[in-house]
Amino acid sequence: MSQTKYIFVTGGVTSSLGKGIIAASLAKLLQARGYRTTIQKLDPYINVDPGTLNPYEHGECYVTDDGAETDLDLGHYERFLNTTTSQANNVTTGRIYQSVIEKERRGEFLGKTVQVVPHITNEIKERIQILGKSGDYDIVITEIGGTVGDIESLPYIEAVRQLLWELGDNNGIVIHLTLVPYLSAAGELKTKPTQHSVKTLMESGIKADILVCRTEHEISDEIKHKLALFCNVKREAVIQSIDASTIYDVPILMQEEGLDTVTLQRLGLPDTTRPNLDQWNQFLNKHKNPKHEVTIGLVGKYVELQDSYKSILESFIHAGAVNEVKVNVRSIHSEHINDKNFESKLKGLNGILVAPGFGERGIEGKIKAVQYARENNIPFLGICLGMQMAVIEFSRNVLGYKDATSTEMLESTEHPVINLMETQKNITNKGGTMRLGSWDCTLKKGSLASKIYHGATEIAERHRHRYEFNNDYKEEIEKAGMLASGVNKETGLVEIVEIPSHPWFIGVQYHPEYKSTVLNPHPLFVGFVKAALDHKI
Repeated sequence: MSQTKYIFVTGGVTSSLGKGIIAASLAKLLQARGYRTTIQKLDPYINVDPGTLNPYEHGECYVTDDGAETDLDLGHYERFLNTTTSQANNVTTGRIYQSVIEKERRGEFLGKTVQVVPHITNEIKERIQILGKSGDYDIVITEIGGTVGDIESLPYIEAVRQLLWELGDNNGIVIHLTLVPYLSAAGELKTKPTQHSVKTLMESGIKADILVCRTEHEISDEIKHKLALFCNVKREAVIQSIDASTIYDVPILMQEEGLDTVTLQRLGLPDTTRPNLDQWNQFLNKHKNPKHEVTIGLVGKYVELQDSYKSILESFIHAGAVNEVKVNVRSIHSEHINDKNFESKLKGLNGILVAPGFGERGIEGKIKAVQYARENNIPFLGICLGMQMAVIEFSRNVLGYKDATSTEMLESTEHPVINLMETQKNITNKGGTMRLGSWDCTLKKGSLASKIYHGATEIAERHRHRYEFNNDYKEEIEKAGMLASGVNKETGLVEIVEIPSHPWFIGVQYHPEYKSTVLNPHPLFVGFVKAALDHKI
């Protein structure tokens, strides 16, 4: 295929309709037909990246191999496609303006007045085409964040309009995702919001080629015909996206609706091969027909918002399917755990995961959860801050250093078993300055970590942290029974701790959840769910 084809996914009526899931599902179907497909997300906010955003504000911050702090939709892209994303897959308004201003300061615009059109829109068009020009992809899907009509989205919509014109016929199409609400008082679905949304898009000079309609009820042929007529799209290009029991059903539902077929027709591409979704269907079958059930406690401080731990929750789904186990995740707010109630909060769990996070809020509750798991032989997994809490708990209750903590919580502590990384000490900027992206780790032979990774001695995992295990305490901690079973050779940074005398106790400085996909569930989660099942039985 000589020229890369572009698909733009826009949204209207309301946010959170699931543009990311629709984009990932379409990409999965096109990939399953043999087309090399990738997805990128354009975010209209002015933050350079979501790294400094509160998880309550934006959900989790997802990290790529090359250290990009990105929107959580990139997690969906990787989980569905089983391919890695990069800096090029997520662009924000902050980054666009930053780049244009830097060019202006260098004098690259030859004295011209720098404006939204053409300078900002040109920068957006360049970013959109970076992946397409790499030669690695037949199709690039670009998801535009926000909803049509938002002030922030206007430069992106204008850039898409220009690019569609420049690309020419059959080389770029627009899929518009809208809501078809059900009014219970009237007892019917209403098409007017979709009509208005399409009209707003057309006022910007863009015609939707395909309509994907989110709905809670089946859309009749009559309504589809009405939408096609009033929104100026072909009847077969009106696609129903009904609420699904799991996001992993969506590719199958989109295939049944013919989304991939109509997309290929609009792009002038051969529609000859059927998508090969055998492995996907096997996963779905196991996920929906579990033979066992376990309950795992997720101890964190952002548990009110499910998206805060999105990748962890999805990793449990992948690992659950492999083990043919339904994983019930019980969210436990670490601020609500104390010396008086910890037993009632943590009783009956088959496994305990202490989640990542920053800052001192809820720390003592996390430490109490680690202690409960360690002393009661409950399978334990600590991720990033969760691993650091495991080291602090062990130092306090086994070594007897009652004031042991992290310098993140108390700089003046006498026993800083977790301290600021040397490379972080002179950093003043918060954004994009942590230890980020993929780093190597050497595993100790015969350790639990090595067994989990199927006997591997070298692994690479993604990081996002400033503080680390203090090696001044390593010898003492190991003598007392906690093993540093994974270390980065270059930095000496302890990546993994475990307790060999415990049935299954492991803490990792990195984020394994970022690398778990439908087709490649992460071995740590697979091992953890199996350990939880063994503990239950």
